[in-house]
Amino acid sequence: MVGPLLRSLWSTTRRSFSSSHYSHIKPLSYARAFSTATATAPVGSAATAPGGALDPDRLRNVAVIAHVDHGKTTLMDRLLRQCGADIPHERALDSIDLERERGITIASKVTSISWKDKELNMVDTPGHADFGGEVERVVGMVEGAVLVVDAGEGPLAQTKFVLAKALKYGLRPILLLNKVDKPAVTEERCNEVESLVFDLFANLGASEEQLDFPVLYASAKEGWASSTYTKSPPDVKDMSQLLNAIVGHVPAPSASLDAPFQMLVSMMEKDPYLGRVLTGRVTCGVVRVGDKVQGLKNTDNGTVKIEEGKVVKLMKKKGMRADPVDSAGAGDIVSMAGLSSPTIGHTVANAEVTTALPTVVLDPPTISMTFGVNDSPLAGSDGIHLTGGKIGDRLLAESETNLAINVLPSTSESFEVQGRGELQLGILIENMRREGFELSVSPPKVMYKVEKGTKLEPIEEVTIEVDDEHVGLVMEALSHRRGEVTDMGPVPGSMGRTRMCLTCPSRGLVGYRSVFSSDTRGSGFMHRAFLTYEKYRGPLGNVRKGVLVSMGRGLITAHALMGLEARGVLFVAPAMETYDGMIIGEHSRDTDLDVNPVKAKELNNIRCASKDENVKLTPPRLMSLEEAIGYVASDELIEVTPKAIRLRKRYLEVNKRKSMSKRPKD
Repeated sequence: MVGPLLRSLWSTTRRSFSSSHYSHIKPLSYARAFSTATATAPVGSAATAPGGALDPDRLRNVAVIAHVDHGKTTLMDRLLRQCGADIPHERALDSIDLERERGITIASKVTSISWKDKELNMVDTPGHADFGGEVERVVGMVEGAVLVVDAGEGPLAQTKFVLAKALKYGLRPILLLNKVDKPAVTEERCNEVESLVFDLFANLGASEEQLDFPVLYASAKEGWASSTYTKSPPDVKDMSQLLNAIVGHVPAPSASLDAPFQMLVSMMEKDPYLGRVLTGRVTCGVVRVGDKVQGLKNTDNGTVKIEEGKVVKLMKKKGMRADPVDSAGAGDIVSMAGLSSPTIGHTVANAEVTTALPTVVLDPPTISMTFGVNDSPLAGSDGIHLTGGKIGDRLLAESETNLAINVLPSTSESFEVQGRGELQLGILIENMRREGFELSVSPPKVMYKVEKGTKLEPIEEVTIEVDDEHVGLVMEALSHRRGEVTDMGPVPGSMGRTRMCLTCPSRGLVGYRSVFSSDTRGSGFMHRAFLTYEKYRGPLGNVRKGVLVSMGRGLITAHALMGLEARGVLFVAPAMETYDGMIIGEHSRDTDLDVNPVKAKELNNIRCASKDENVKLTPPRLMSLEEAIGYVASDELIEVTPKAIRLRKRYLEVNKRKSMSKRPKD
């Protein structure tokens, strides 16, 4: 009797508290439950706007921008933990499998934290130049930015790129010098880096207001930030000073809650239950669950209505989870479900709105690759998605969620995919092969421009840091690739290290990263970012040797490979399957060589006193996807399957290859 009675009493109590009479009561935020003496503001101390939406004065929208590996995602972990969020593991915002495997950020992520009586919408952005489109599309959502700079390395190529985007949109940055706990980082070095960053601001045309940026010193790894230089804060080691700087320096969004609702879509994801989930910043007005809305887009002929619908669900990212909310107001960043057609760059608005918001203008792509059906003799043995139609649907779906990628139909069975770099397109190919696709991929081609009869090509800014003994090798290799040195000098705080700044054509850098790692024995680092279009610098020097091409089909034998080792470097091992036209190694000379890797040892009935010679082979050079993309030449293709990555000639027959090689090249 007691059990049913208690359940009935609990049910009645729960219904009474969920009624509309108590709808204005909010649960205590986990951030305030975690707050210290510096954050003791009560829950109701800030006004709530009419309709249940947050007052824009309580909001702060901030992006965290930096060069790759300068500590953005680790910093976000510490901020989330400071405000009471449950962090399941390190680099919690790197939620994609490839992000965790490679230790890089690929896609921008939005979350929110509560600090004192303010709500901070934080955006974590990638640091690689290839994913610059992720930075460009989210800087319009925020009013401020935390520029993270490694105090030891200083501002590098991507620092300049992301900072230029932030200043262009009028953001007010906060400079955070990270990794000051390193032994080589001194106060003099921090002052030097601060001066370099100030010069970078001035060169990029920052306003007087933007030049007046606060400087903080931090160790995201140890979880503290300080307004003064220190190796270890004497007081509390936490991020409170950075959070206070964000609240005090970043302006609140200037938005009207009374105007009709409008939101520019900046992110999109698909949910198996809710369908298309659109994320963006509410430009003006208030949106509630159940409101009738419409999707709008700008065209050459004006604003076009895409779809009408109803808001089925509103969500706001809180820490590592998405909490449902009843309403959201101007200046806030929310996710909504209910529309199936709008995508990134489109506007979601009330029914009475007739004009769409201006879309974000992205930098143009610089390279392109052709994705086609796998037509090799081994096609269909591994994958489940084989046809051109399925490949095209997958690429078009990718172009909807990633505006930096353009997809153009090339032929009935192939598609031209344009992007920022081979890393970005390599991530796309890797995702597709994990989903069960089989495809053939052409080598990257640089996208040229012609202005006033002059051929222009994309030029990238390259920063290289190597040991002194490797400087000659690196400079020789880059001279063949039309690189030009702009600056060179010792690395501050490192003995025997040299830093070089160069400009180099994008086509010259394709495939150079693996060569660079070999030349420097893994001790150097190289960073690159798109700079500008300049006059064509002429043909490249000899950057690759010929290849060993199979002219037999079957299983590769150790006996055959033993005779081929003297010809060059092998890419295959015994018992691997091969076919006519497949590339099995790199020739030691500049010409291609047709070989037979499936030749078996002849058996006879004559007894021999000597034993068979032992077969000892050098381990093969197994290529990763990124290395294969940079390695293949214009007459070659990459065969990508869920289980294998193979290199092959575009034309498999020997006679066909010989006849095509006599044709003039483009």
